[in-house]
Amino acid sequence: MTNLTDLGVKAIRDGVAGGDFTAREVAEAFNAAVAAASELNAFIVTTPDHALAGADATDAKRAKGEKLGKMGGVPIGMKDLFATKGVQTTAASHILEGFTPEYESTVSQNLWDAGAGMLGKLNLDQFAMGSSNETSYFGNVSSPWKKEGTNAAMSPGGSSGGSSSAVSSRIAPAATGTDTGGSIRQPAAFTGITGIKPTYGRCSRWGVVAFASSLDQAGPMARDVTDCAIMLEAMAGFDPKDATSLDMPVPEWEANLSGDLKGKKIGIPREYRMDGTDAEILDSWERGKEWLRDAGAEIVDISLPHTKYALPAYYIIAPAEASSNLARYDGVRYGLRDLPEGAGLQDMYAATRAAGFGDEVKRRILIGTYVLSAGFYDAYYTQAQKVRTLVARDFENAFAECDAILAPTTPTASFPLGSLDKDPLTMYLNDVFAVPASLAGLPAMSVPAMTNGDGLPLGLQIVGKPFDEQGVLNAGLAIEQRAGFAARPEKWW
Repeated sequence: MTNLTDLGVKAIRDGVAGGDFTAREVAEAFNAAVAAASELNAFIVTTPDHALAGADATDAKRAKGEKLGKMGGVPIGMKDLFATKGVQTTAASHILEGFTPEYESTVSQNLWDAGAGMLGKLNLDQFAMGSSNETSYFGNVSSPWKKEGTNAAMSPGGSSGGSSSAVSSRIAPAATGTDTGGSIRQPAAFTGITGIKPTYGRCSRWGVVAFASSLDQAGPMARDVTDCAIMLEAMAGFDPKDATSLDMPVPEWEANLSGDLKGKKIGIPREYRMDGTDAEILDSWERGKEWLRDAGAEIVDISLPHTKYALPAYYIIAPAEASSNLARYDGVRYGLRDLPEGAGLQDMYAATRAAGFGDEVKRRILIGTYVLSAGFYDAYYTQAQKVRTLVARDFENAFAECDAILAPTTPTASFPLGSLDKDPLTMYLNDVFAVPASLAGLPAMSVPAMTNGDGLPLGLQIVGKPFDEQGVLNAGLAIEQRAGFAARPEKWW
């Protein structure tokens, strides 16, 4: 029999439906792989029984001749930002350690309804704040990739580092991620997998621990473009419980996948050729242009003039929203409570938050509280919102000239864990190519393009028009077909 853990979403779903193997066999294989890869620290909690229960339900449906769901028989990893009923949900923080929700997030429920099972809750940067998966209370996640000639543990990216590590190492066929400023796309690029952030509102935020509510968006991370399309169909949909949810039908992205881009124009933003970008990243970008030309697309030069202001605007808006969202963690209702003897209410708030939040979370709360304060609101927050409008307008103008945009996903390949932890500004620069699409709420995905001279993966990013996930997926498929990326990490865990 084929090694089941080498299979992706489509191959598993179709194999189970066709009787090539049972869903239970798949779940057992992945459960064993998860247990054997504990050194990666990709999972905070494992749930083998949940995976087996989902598999048995799928096998029972098939035995009755019933039609299986879009994710029928596929066990996945769930980023520990999604509330899962009866299973600890921590956002990788100490302040929520031990919190067990009495409800299920809309996205996870959609996936269970589609026939998926859960292998466990995946590690992440605490409250999704980070670009390297080094801010988790439960320890760093390691990438399954190694830089050639060294044994240093490499970053899997962040915040969805547990998701990227699990999918890339073949201990999960797919995983959920969330993207606030690049947290699906950057880790996908670092680990040689595919990940898509859909249009803001396409996937419900209900039951997802909030970081920055106007930016957060769930999406799939998987082995290839087709698997992302399948999983996104299962995740997406209107949710009346989320006021920002799009009241639109979910397109048939999988059925309409095509790598033929005849008649399409792909824009190349001149402002994305930034100082400090690795030469091999720029080389992969040039290759991407040729691949898209080969697929029939016309490559056109475009301008996104406010790009250089996007990152600073993001690091005002996102912390401002975080400082508001995280105010709910006070030690009163749920989660950690630190109550020193003889302390009053304010002392309890201070002690609980000091013990429960990590350094990066505290840093962003402080920044957010500062920019929202009476003396600085207009000088910083209001100005950042104006910049956000200008960034969105840049994209609107660009899409009058093209159908999608091609850019690098990250300015560098992955880096060793610990190499940037004392330099938050350099860490923030990892999101420089990803943040603009997030500010504008646009669909964007990363597709693996090549490996660099150190044997590490490099990703290319496609940004599309609002609601045009199909165009993004199709352009991504065209790159995937021509890049022929088949590299995988050499097993060391």
